[in-house]
Amino acid sequence: MSDRFSRMLAEYAASVQWEQLPEPTVHEVKRRVLDSLGVALAAFAEPAPKAARAYAYHWPLVGGATLWGTHFTAPVEAAALCNGVMVRYLDFNDTYLSQEPLHPSDTIPALWALAEWRDLPARDFLLSVAVAYEVGVNLCDAASLRRWGWDHVNYIGVATAAAAGRLLGLPVEAIEHAISLACVPHAAMRQTRAGELSMWKGAAAANAARHAVFGALLAEAGMTGPFQPFEGEMGFFRQLLGGQAFAEEALAGLRDKRPPRRILDTYIKFWPVEYHAQSAVDAALQLRAELHDPGRIASVRIATFRAAYEIIAKDPEKWEPKTRETADHSLPYIVVVALLDGRVDRSSFSPARFTDPQVRRILKERTELEEDPELTAGYPDGIPNRIEVRTREGQGFTREVRYPRGHARNPLSDPEVVNKFRANVEGILSPAQMQRVIDAVWTLEDRSLRELSGLLRL
Repeated sequence: MSDRFSRMLAEYAASVQWEQLPEPTVHEVKRRVLDSLGVALAAFAEPAPKAARAYAYHWPLVGGATLWGTHFTAPVEAAALCNGVMVRYLDFNDTYLSQEPLHPSDTIPALWALAEWRDLPARDFLLSVAVAYEVGVNLCDAASLRRWGWDHVNYIGVATAAAAGRLLGLPVEAIEHAISLACVPHAAMRQTRAGELSMWKGAAAANAARHAVFGALLAEAGMTGPFQPFEGEMGFFRQLLGGQAFAEEALAGLRDKRPPRRILDTYIKFWPVEYHAQSAVDAALQLRAELHDPGRIASVRIATFRAAYEIIAKDPEKWEPKTRETADHSLPYIVVVALLDGRVDRSSFSPARFTDPQVRRILKERTELEEDPELTAGYPDGIPNRIEVRTREGQGFTREVRYPRGHARNPLSDPEVVNKFRANVEGILSPAQMQRVIDAVWTLEDRSLRELSGLLRL
């Protein structure tokens, strides 16, 4: 059933051993687990996570995987979906930007659910996460899905399937079948992120990871997947990449079976917005500190790079958001609310804020946005955004930021990652619970995932 690429991915996943994991990789995986748990619990009471749990509550299973924040255990696929929606919903989990953007921590909840349900060692879970990041990040370097109208979560499905196969200890051929069963039947359209955005924006990656676990378990049971999933006549390359194959050199690390390190190239978010706007928030808040009084603002001009323009600026809906999902994916709205409020947090995306008449008026009458070729040339090495503000008195202020806090070239420290977790779960977990979770994550290889799930109960 092989093609070169399904075999390469499967052989890589099967080859990685715990003893080969570099210490920085293991530590970074723990940082991403802690970050994911924080953003997940912060989203617990939001509409999409509540809807996903309402679905899962139909399927109680003693000894299943835990729905984070609850005592309830469900089949592994339902838990993968519910916990994945929680991680993704606030748009506050980590990111990688290349030919294709990705939120690689979207793989974590599904792998956790699988490992917890099977009572697998936590170090096997940590290893599987490292594999998922390595596969997903390299695929983002190899080809753009967005260019052809398909969603980045297709790479989440492939990465999770490869990692789930490794977690289950499947042989190479079975991991190939898992990858095929994840990607061929479940191609995700880019319409998820076009125009006005729905709750599905925060659920699509969780669904892709859920399908990947489903595919891995089917492969374990002996199911075969479609032959030649990538290179076949009607396969991934023809259908999702316009007939183009992956750039093979971008996959050299997988081909050569190098130890997983690509997680170190990804970024932890400092602000709860789509990643292309992270530097814009930094720039806007620097300007706000200089202005002191936002009532002085006469006009706002935003210069950005092409990917940001296409993803979070060009659609008319981004200039008059009607949903939370559209607001946190709107570069002009994010800039304006940062300038007005001097902060960006969860309250920035409440309906009361994004429908506020003053905000709408500034967006419509005083804000301009353009793509700047010079800034486009600086991507994806950085995510350069420049903001210019003119005041009623005729003064001009300009700030440009290329590497926002949390970028791989400007990474968060361990204390900053811990502080982000604490801020996200404040009022949700007690201080004592927070510390128990933090301590458990830092020593996760010696812990039980079911034990840690118990520490997350609200």
